[in-house]
Parts: sequence; C-alpha cells; structure tokens
Amino acid sequence: MSADTAAPVPPQARREPQLITQIGFERSDDYAWMKDENWQRVLRDPSVLRADIAEHLRAENSYSAAILQPTEALQATIFAEMKNRLRPDESYPPLPDGPWEYYARFAPDAQQPLYARRPRGAAEGSGEQVLLDAEQQAKLHPYFALAATAHSPDHALFAWAEDIQGSEIYRIKVRDLAGGEAADALAAAPVENCTGNFVFSPDSAFLFWTWRDDNGRPARIYRRPARGGKDVLVYEEPDAGFFIGVSTSASRAWVVIIAGDQETTETRLIPADAPESAPRLFAAREKGVRYDVSHWPGAPGGERFIIHTNADGAVDFKLMWAPPDATGRAHWQDWLAHRPGRYIVHLAGFAGHLVWLERAEANNLIVVTGRDGTSHEIAVDEPAYQLGIDGGYEYDTALLRYSYQSPTTPRQWFEYDMTSRARRLLKGQEIPSGHDPSQYRAERLQAMAPDGTPVPVTLLMRRQTRRDGTAPVMLYGYGSYGHAIEAGFSTRTLSLVDRGWIHAIAHVRGGSEKGWGWFLDGRGPAKPNSFTDFIACAEALIANGYTRPKRIVAQGASAGGLLMGAVANMAPGLFAGIVANVPFVDMLNTMSDDTLPLTPPEWPEWGNPLTDPDAYRLIASYSPYDNIAARPYPAILALAGLSDPRVTYWEPAKWIARLRRATLSAAPVLLRTNMEAGHGGASGRFDSLRDSALIQAFAIWCVERQFT
Repeated sequence: MSADTAAPVPPQARREPQLITQIGFERSDDYAWMKDENWQRVLRDPSVLRADIAEHLRAENSYSAAILQPTEALQATIFAEMKNRLRPDESYPPLPDGPWEYYARFAPDAQQPLYARRPRGAAEGSGEQVLLDAEQQAKLHPYFALAATAHSPDHALFAWAEDIQGSEIYRIKVRDLAGGEAADALAAAPVENCTGNFVFSPDSAFLFWTWRDDNGRPARIYRRPARGGKDVLVYEEPDAGFFIGVSTSASRAWVVIIAGDQETTETRLIPADAPESAPRLFAAREKGVRYDVSHWPGAPGGERFIIHTNADGAVDFKLMWAPPDATGRAHWQDWLAHRPGRYIVHLAGFAGHLVWLERAEANNLIVVTGRDGTSHEIAVDEPAYQLGIDGGYEYDTALLRYSYQSPTTPRQWFEYDMTSRARRLLKGQEIPSGHDPSQYRAERLQAMAPDGTPVPVTLLMRRQTRRDGTAPVMLYGYGSYGHAIEAGFSTRTLSLVDRGWIHAIAHVRGGSEKGWGWFLDGRGPAKPNSFTDFIACAEALIANGYTRPKRIVAQGASAGGLLMGAVANMAPGLFAGIVANVPFVDMLNTMSDDTLPLTPPEWPEWGNPLTDPDAYRLIASYSPYDNIAARPYPAILALAGLSDPRVTYWEPAKWIARLRRATLSAAPVLLRTNMEAGHGGASGRFDSLRDSALIQAFAIWCVERQFT
C-alpha cells in the first residue's frame, strides 16, 4: 500500500448495552445484538441472516482483505507450495471385506474423494466399481462435506451422510449397488435431519440412524428398513446433557447405542439376530463412570465383553470383563489393572486378538493380546511420533492395520500379522514436490508450568535452524475435552518451517497427551492450568534460546480458540500475533444459553453458570470476551463460519468488536467469516489449503511488521 493511500478504516460495531442478571450476578453485553434471533434457521439457510448482521460481517471481511492485501502474493505462493505437496490423484490402501476391497481415491486434481471397490485381490485399477463420486456431488452445492460412508454387510447397498450448508445438519442417502453407478440411483428417500451418524444392521436389513433436535442435539435413534420404509423409534435419550450415537460391534453380533456427556457414559445393545428387538441396557449410568465395551466371543474362558472404563478410580482407565448374560456393574471383574500414567485410549477387537492403544508422555504404543493371554507391544523409538490403529471391516483375521508418522516422516500404512509379528508396508505418503526427512529435526522440550508440572512441547525445524533466539515460532495449542494433539506429519507446516520457522505444539493440560489425568488437571476448576501451561511453553522456547518475545505467533482452533483468547488477555507481550480459528471466546454467554447444541453436554467440562455461583465466578474469571481490557494486544486474526453449529458466528464477531475498542496497540484485530461454511471451514481438500496459507502469511506478516 503506497504512502498516499488512505489506510483502511476498521468497522466499528454499534454498541447496544444489554444488562444480563443471572443468579445474583450482573454483566453488560454491548454486542448481544449480533446473535440472530432465528439462528437455527440461519444454520439451515445462511441467506436468511438478519440484514444488519450480514452487513457487519461483510464489512469485517472487506476490512480484513484490505489490511492483508500486501500478503496476497505470499498467500498464493504458500498455497501453491501446499498444493504441490499433495498427490493430484491421492489414494489410500484398500480394506478387504469378504469378496471385495473397499477404498477411497481422488481423481486428478479433484477436491472430493471417489469411493469405490474392486474384487478382492484384483490389481489396482482392475474391476473397479464406483460407489460414490463425491466430487460430482460437490459441484451441485457451494459447500459439500461427508460425515460418514458405509456399505451394507451383504455388499448390496452403499450409504453416505452429506452436509450441504456446513451446519452439520446431515441427509443420509442409500444407493442400491445393483442400480448402476449414478449417485441418484437411490434405494429409498433420504433420511433427513440427522447428525450424520448411522449404521447398517449386521443382517443388512435395517439402517439405524441418529436424529437431531431443533437445538442440534442427537436425541433419538431410529430404525428403518434399509431399502426404505417407516422409521421406528428405538431409543430416546431423556437427559438433554447427553449425546447419543449408534454403531455395531466389531464381531457384528450387536448393534450398540452409547449415550454420554464429558464424564459419564451408558451403553445399550441390540442383538444382530433380532434387530427389531428393544435395546438392552448393558450397565446403568453412574455419574463419573465412563465405559465402552468390546464383544470378544473368543476370549480366554469363553465369550465375554471386555470393558474399557475408569471405574473404581482408574484415572487412566483399565480393562474389565463381564459374561454376556450378566453385564451389570456388579458383575464386572478386573482383567487388566489400572496403571497410572499409561492411558488406555481405545480397544479394537478381533476373533483371536484384542488390541488397544496406550498413550504415555505424549506418544502412543499398540498392545496386542492373544487368546493365550500373552501380550506384546508395537512401539517406535523416536522422541515424538504418532502411532494409530486404523479401522477395518474383518473380524476373523490376524491382520491388523496401523499407521505411523512423525513430524519429519510422512504417514506410512502397515499390515501387521498379530500371530507371527511380521509387518508389511502397504503404502507411504508421497510428497510430489519432494521431502527429505534428514533435512529436518524433531525435538521434545519440557516446559515448567508455574506449579512445577513439566509440559511437553514438540518442535519441528530445519536441521540447519540455529538455536540463537532468532527463529520465529508458530506455537499451536488446544487443551480441552481430553483431545490429544499428536506429533504427526503435516504437509502444511513445512511452508513455515522451510522459511526458517519452528513449528511447536504445546501439549497443555486439558488434553490427554500424558493420560486422562492430564485432561482432568485442565478442566472445570483446573481449567486455568491450560492457559498458564501455554504461556510457560512460550516462555520456555524463549529461555532455551529458540526464539524471542514478539517472534511467536500463537494458534488455536475451536476450544483452542478459548486458549488463544485467554492468553491474549494474560500475556499479550509474548506474541507478535494470534490466530483464533472458529474460537470459543464468548464462554459465559454460551454456557448460559441452554438452547445451544453443545451447552448442556458441556456443563461437566466447564461448570454450569446458570445454577452454580462458583462455576459462574470461575468462567467469568477467564472467559476471553468478558476479560478484554485496555491493554496492547498483538495482531489478531479470527476465522469464523456463518453456519457453524459448534462455535456460532457471533462469538468471534463480538470478540473482535470488543477487542478493537479496547486495544492500546497499533496491531490490527481482524475477523474473516466464511459465509458459506461451518466449523471446518472450506470443505474441498485444496480449498481448505487457502485458510492455511492465509494463516501462515498472516503469521509471517506479523513478525515482520512488529506492531507497537
């Protein structure tokens, strides 16, 4: 922008103070007007957004585009780099199921995958039958995303759940595979108004699916004939704080309904040989007890259910068992004792083996147990990596699919014989533009939190990057719901790293990188630990000579946006910029609105400010929107989605409006709202890269500009 060109003028949202009185507390909200009274309609049809709100969001978009106009060439360059690291015709290893192998692949330069199958053992490209060409479907809509796809166990039907607004209001379509390859050769009228969660019954006769209510909550399970017919209510969850879903056991002996919130779960079972029967309660819900079950007909001692649970104070979970005819809590018996610090993440069952994933010190290992009771581990000797169990269709097999990747190593898919312990590399992720892992190094740093707790930080940098305090850093964090941010490979981060940046992940409390206790130490009353951990990670990067203050750009998304908003208030001087993607920043208002989809289920996570004064005080003490004050904030970029049902568009809009009035620095605070997408942003594999390119160009711009 030339010196004689007037600087863009930021929008100044009008202030309409609204006094809110709640359980003896008062607060004022100047920007409550940004929430459309008909927000539920907006999720279904963004075009009905109230005119004044739409005008304000468009003004914010125009301002952000004008401010970031000098970065457009850099954005285009980074986007091209990212795109060139993706194979135009990417494909994934096929998964066998009976006479077929099922797989997904991308046609050259397609944004959406093509789902297909071929006869088992056929050569690649031979005998392919297209099940769904999502690229062709996506061309019919401004937005298109799939929640799930599945074939029926008899291989006669193929179903998918599609979202065409970004609002996560899904439609399920079932295709008769005998009807040709046209996607409109449907076996029945689509299922409407669902969450995207569905399964075929093991006998292929029925489709079980999850209905969403007007507030976006999964509240009922229905059953309908797979080829069309009347929907029959199977189960309705009475607790508005519980979410529900449906699946089938790996043994294909049961349809499984699970209900739960952040701390309590409950399971019901329907026998596969009687899919029209009423669901049977496995074990009654018990507050604070989480459990899920794996059916193991071939277990030592006979058929059993293996129970993955935190019962009896097993913070990092243990394994128990129960006979099929007595599954109540009183009948559970220990099978694998609780081992503090070794968090059992989940189970995968096979006819002759039981497999589970464990996590300790921010790394994973896989444990395989056979019918004879012997166990062995699949582990990797690297400082930071990601090891995962990949799903499969077949139960009576000794072959396990798993994947490995690290910050320096692209993803690899392996087939592992659980009996002979031999492994075979099926495929390695290809980087068309080239990638030499030896040119990079990954490190694991331990930051010290204010309470003396060590917090892991995973670092990726070029091998020649010097530890002299000059490198800029992108520091990513999340820290909620027990979700672990693992040390995997990302083609996107390389654009920063190749420019001399360090990419760092702060494994803060609230995630489960160091076990379920790591999550519990960052939730509820302990939530502030997530924020102070992140700040400690930034300070450790400075103290250990990796970087300096104002050379760090922080990034977080969704609940990680809460983290970004909190650290912006607590330690703005550390950062050159902050990127908050669909940020959960208006916490006090959202947790006080029980009509929003996620509010009642999340009270166990954050507390209920509608009834609990202590929860109100706690949330009010760190809610980013409510703690904005006159201070020199760094440059901030907030990204939002108009049809986002998880973090509604008005949260970042209100946050930016209040920040802009409060900041004492010259650094801009920017909002960009995608008017045609939701929580996940753009849906295409290439279109989604544009957001990443924008974020990285913004980060580089912040460090170079050094706003004061």
